[in-house]
Amino acid sequence: MTWALPAIAAMLLAYSAVSGRIAGTPITAPIIFTVGGLILGANAFGLIDVHAGAEVVKLLAEVTLGLVLFSDASRVNLPTLRAEISLPARLLGIGLPLTIAAGFGAALVILGDLAWPEALLLAVILAPTDAALGQAVVTLPILPSRVRQGLNVESGLNDGICVPLFLVVLAVAEAEAGAIGGGAGARLLTEQIGYGVLAGVVAGAIAAALLVTGARRRSLDPLWAQIIPVTAAALAYTAAVPLGGSGFIAAFVGGLTFGAVRHRATDHHEGGGTGGEAEGEDEEADMLDEAGDVFSAVTFIVFGAVLLGPALGHLSWAVLGYAVLSLTVVRMVPVALSLIGTHPRGPTVAFVGWFGPRGLATIVFVILILEEPDELPHEGLLVTTAVITIALSVLAHGLTAAPLADRYAAWFRRHPRREDQPAPGTPAPGTPG
Repeated sequence: MTWALPAIAAMLLAYSAVSGRIAGTPITAPIIFTVGGLILGANAFGLIDVHAGAEVVKLLAEVTLGLVLFSDASRVNLPTLRAEISLPARLLGIGLPLTIAAGFGAALVILGDLAWPEALLLAVILAPTDAALGQAVVTLPILPSRVRQGLNVESGLNDGICVPLFLVVLAVAEAEAGAIGGGAGARLLTEQIGYGVLAGVVAGAIAAALLVTGARRRSLDPLWAQIIPVTAAALAYTAAVPLGGSGFIAAFVGGLTFGAVRHRATDHHEGGGTGGEAEGEDEEADMLDEAGDVFSAVTFIVFGAVLLGPALGHLSWAVLGYAVLSLTVVRMVPVALSLIGTHPRGPTVAFVGWFGPRGLATIVFVILILEEPDELPHEGLLVTTAVITIALSVLAHGLTAAPLADRYAAWFRRHPRREDQPAPGTPAPGTPG
């Protein structure tokens, strides 16, 4: 641990110095941080030699995912979302369950040593997507808005949806393995969800009320206005945990509550002709986003150093085969099925299906499993498969994001379909491309 923090700080500084030049290349920040972590880890230079189950690694993972969950959820503007709800609703309501089912089936066939609860747990761990690994896909204005926003909303919400699913399946897997009793698992799960929701609603509502009231009375210093969302995320998480609730559920629900109260107050005052709050919303989210970006960068460094190095030592053809299937067939077929009835064109189906990168949420789920080692009989195989899938996704989705986004955008320009004029017989809200 002596050289871990200096090594991580030095890598962040080095990346900052060349970040402007890297921004225009296919090499993404997660690729650099993951590879850098691998080089600095115990399997190479040994500067970052921390056990995956160490408290500091768990704390880093929890802080990072808590900030990201709160940030993503707080950006959900329901009135705006309703105009383009069809694609994310199908991806989350149909595509996500089908992806879990497909991943479960593939794990049973390819990774035959896994018990059925472990196979289901692996499928849930690899279900959430991380738009940050293919940033160009959700930021390039040349892409169709419906596709870009759909993938962004899917990525923002499926982490929060998968958290309770992860807790449920983990409790089932541990009960099946005899690590906990079935009754204890059910009670623990109820408390984690219930208290998590309660803490999130209270923290999000309080923070939003303070921000809205302060903005109206002009009593908020701009710097402290930016601190409120960060503090709200911390309050939601830290209030839930002592109660026995899930801090992740609290952070996600807190973000939803914060955003809903904030947007409603802003819309109300804009309607009354006194809307000054909306202008500062982006500025007030800056610190939350920046904190999330920094912690995410450190998490990918630690992922490369602590998780990827050991996983490469246990790589097998079965693990690699499952990883490839998870990023292709297991994702792309459910996406195609979820879009049936909307009459999307082939390139749109392929583009949306391919860009389902696995990243931060999956890393955190893996670390939570390693927090209490050996409670699952085939924990090593499960963790290795998840880590290799993430690493493959970081590389493949990072390298292809910008080139494929440009190619898809060029195709769309040559074969336009106005978003407000769907194909014959197709309802307007359901036309993804």
